Amino acid sequence: MNSTETPPGTDRRRWFALAIVMTAAFMDLVDVTIVNIAIPSIQRDAGASFSEIQWITAGYALAFAAGLITGGRLGDIHGRKRVFLVGIGGFTVASALCGLAVNPEMLVASRFLQGAMAALMVPQVLSIVHATFPAHERGKVFGLFGAVVGLGAVSGPLLGALLTEWNLFGWEWRSIFLINLPVGIAGLVLGSRFITESRAPRALKLDLVGVSLVTLGLLMLIYPLTRGRELGWPLWGHLSMAGSLVVLAVLVAYERRKAVRDGSPLVELSLFRVKSFAAGIAVQTVFGVALGVFFLVWTLYMQIGLGWSPLRAGLTGVPFSIAVSAAAGMSVQLLVPRFGRRVLQAGALVMAAGVLLYIWESGHYGLAITPWQMALPLVVMGAGMGLIVAPLTDAILSEVPREHSGSASGLINTVQQMGNALGLGLVSVVFFGTIAEHLRPEQVGPAYADAFENALGWVAAVMGAIFLLMFALPKRPAQHVEGEQAPAGREDQEPALV
Repeated sequence: MNSTETPPGTDRRRWFALAIVMTAAFMDLVDVTIVNIAIPSIQRDAGASFSEIQWITAGYALAFAAGLITGGRLGDIHGRKRVFLVGIGGFTVASALCGLAVNPEMLVASRFLQGAMAALMVPQVLSIVHATFPAHERGKVFGLFGAVVGLGAVSGPLLGALLTEWNLFGWEWRSIFLINLPVGIAGLVLGSRFITESRAPRALKLDLVGVSLVTLGLLMLIYPLTRGRELGWPLWGHLSMAGSLVVLAVLVAYERRKAVRDGSPLVELSLFRVKSFAAGIAVQTVFGVALGVFFLVWTLYMQIGLGWSPLRAGLTGVPFSIAVSAAAGMSVQLLVPRFGRRVLQAGALVMAAGVLLYIWESGHYGLAITPWQMALPLVVMGAGMGLIVAPLTDAILSEVPREHSGSASGLINTVQQMGNALGLGLVSVVFFGTIAEHLRPEQVGPAYADAFENALGWVAAVMGAIFLLMFALPKRPAQHVEGEQAPAGREDQEPALV
């Protein structure tokens, strides 16, 4: 379908398409965390070793992070709808293989495949939104996207706890993977009908050298960060991370020459000349660090430090999720058009205030703290996060040309994953670094509570850094400056829908 026949914003199917891609994004967000809750069941039923358990969780993250930029570019080249459908279809098959795994080795391999398919699927979500919706509607859409992010952030542990506890059909841990099958099949069928195809308006070629360099560089960086603590931070891990910077520097030099030679690089470096994109990517990376630290130490604090069940811990996160969703929708639709960048900065300060309140409550109530007492700081933190997540995505993509939306989306997701991995690596310092190696049972709770408060102090400091970084963002995202109509010079001249 040519864009001259159906301009962006006139096709009623775009809202059905939005629901489909948002469901796929939610499915991925849940799958990142859902496995953690089921680990004891997997160890007991599948006989997985500790090393295999590490790979079950790390394999998905590694394959996902390493493939995101390539997945985004493949959508630009071959069509975002087509690559999205391949991704969601492959993700569904991989989920079935995970649920039907006959041994730990098969489960590990299936998780790698699942992460690789998610890397094809997830970048297309923002790309399809960017190519399908006119500028004046994207604020509302990104508000919904922020709400989905908030729900997905805490729904994984809760859903994993419920499915494992209910033991549907005697499947135990297998149900956390098999639940993706009906969702994936529905997404595949409905997506083929309602999503409008779009791709870069000029022919691009896949940069295989760029794919190799970016994959190698990201694996050299993220693998040691993901497994470093369990392995005792060996020397090769530090060398690998240092070497990754060299590889990524070679990638930048190669991509610069590639852009001049044939105009078809994997990483579109010209995007970083767009101030809103470059500043937003920096904020997204540091924000990923804060979230990576918080969600892991929060789970450890509740389940090990306080001795709560997975279900109780999962239910405790519900106020946080509701607050993120409500604030995300309100921020983009009501607040950002009026106050611009100040909304995101207020979100950083509100989230930092929630973190500080949580530190005070943890120290004040000690091990007797209840989920109800945690609700207030979690609501404040969730509101702050909601004020950031949706407008930030909107700000990053607001001035990106549509032919590069896939590359930009892949970069957004990649730096978030890198930030999360760095945050997980920092947990060994800011959380486990304060806990003695050999604790008596009565020492575990107080030690974890103290470590939790120390880690949250670092999270508050990171939020302060994010507040300062946000001064580099435009005062107002471009589409809100432009008003209700898309600018003729940019929205209409690129026939992105084909």
